Amino acid sequence: MSKTPVDLSPEQSGALELLRSGENVFLTGGAGSGKSFLIRHFMKELDPKSMPILASTGAAAVLLGGRTFHSFFGLGIMEGGPDATYARASKDTKLMARLRKVEGVIIDEISMIPGQALMIAEALSQRARESKLPWGGMRIISVGDFAQLPPVTQTGQRDWCFMNAVWHQSGFQNVKLSHNQRVSDNLFLDILSDVRHGLTTERVRDFLNEHLQEHDEDHPGTRLFPRKIAADNFNQKKLRELDEEEITIASIYFGTEKHIEILQKSAPVPLQLVLKLGCRVMFLQNDPQKRWVNGTRGVVTDITADTVMVKKDGGREVQVEKTSFAIQDAEGNIMAQVVQFPLTLAYATTIHKSQGATLDDLWCDLSSLWEPGHAYVALSRLRASDGLHLIGWNPRSIIVDPKVLDFYQRIFASSSDLRA
Repeated sequence: MSKTPVDLSPEQSGALELLRSGENVFLTGGAGSGKSFLIRHFMKELDPKSMPILASTGAAAVLLGGRTFHSFFGLGIMEGGPDATYARASKDTKLMARLRKVEGVIIDEISMIPGQALMIAEALSQRARESKLPWGGMRIISVGDFAQLPPVTQTGQRDWCFMNAVWHQSGFQNVKLSHNQRVSDNLFLDILSDVRHGLTTERVRDFLNEHLQEHDEDHPGTRLFPRKIAADNFNQKKLRELDEEEITIASIYFGTEKHIEILQKSAPVPLQLVLKLGCRVMFLQNDPQKRWVNGTRGVVTDITADTVMVKKDGGREVQVEKTSFAIQDAEGNIMAQVVQFPLTLAYATTIHKSQGATLDDLWCDLSSLWEPGHAYVALSRLRASDGLHLIGWNPRSIIVDPKVLDFYQRIFASSSDLRA
């Protein structure tokens, strides 16, 4: 067994021991509590062939370098409903062999997996492994925060996977990371905790009102929009304002036509990256050499065919090389990849896409959000509250699904709250 890394907190070290225990585990905690960091550490001890990591969406799979939950379990788009999906998938001999071969799976961003998908995946695992044990004896580690983004559903009802009988049958050992590694300001932590609970307390109202201001379009902070079109439009507007030559860097794709098409929809990079000297950019992934993390921002100082120089905000200048983003098939084979700089314009992004990023400055309008967790995801990107610039807010935008609160109160009954 490998030694606990020195850069883990005592809380994370305890959670790591549980991950090593062989049990089914649900690892949760608020934004910035270090769930992804801990899982990356744990995965260094694992054989990815026997314990693959699965993402909830295609975009997340590309960033993780993994597969989606739906492709791994042969669910497709679940056409025809649960029974038809199960009947179709259970005839897939490759799928049955794959489910027999693995020791287990790690499911990232579990909050976005619908309950029906979890139920069919578990039934298929039992069939493949010819066992009535939960998941046919396969080990399941689920990671995520149900107080953040919900599953995508076609109907008005949210199909939270913790409400499905399979969740309870899985016998998860629950572990919560409660210490926010990103934020150290106690008042801001309390505000985040209230918003996470869907509460517009007096302190939340005062705090949000204090941060209201007219939109200064020249301020360098990142704008978070609920919709992609608004983010794209703002990025293009700010790029046009720079009196420099536009440099277009085409993304280079490899793979079959069908898989390239899928990758073009899910990769974080555009078909063409358009930059100018002096434009603001944000990094899209953590650098293996630790020169930047997902969400680091800076200004472009030089562009060549093979490198882009970026002066990081409050930091040094770094040379950025192109990297590849790939999609895998259900077996883990790379089916298509794209080569591009891991950069995007940093003037604006969507709240969804900002998940996982850490920002020092952000502008956002919390006036008309519609999803549970949306406001919490936006506010919790920040390291410190003085980086918050609010264009507007409305109490109706601070939403949590009561079922999520009930679930957390039930599984952590001895804990005072599900503190951010």
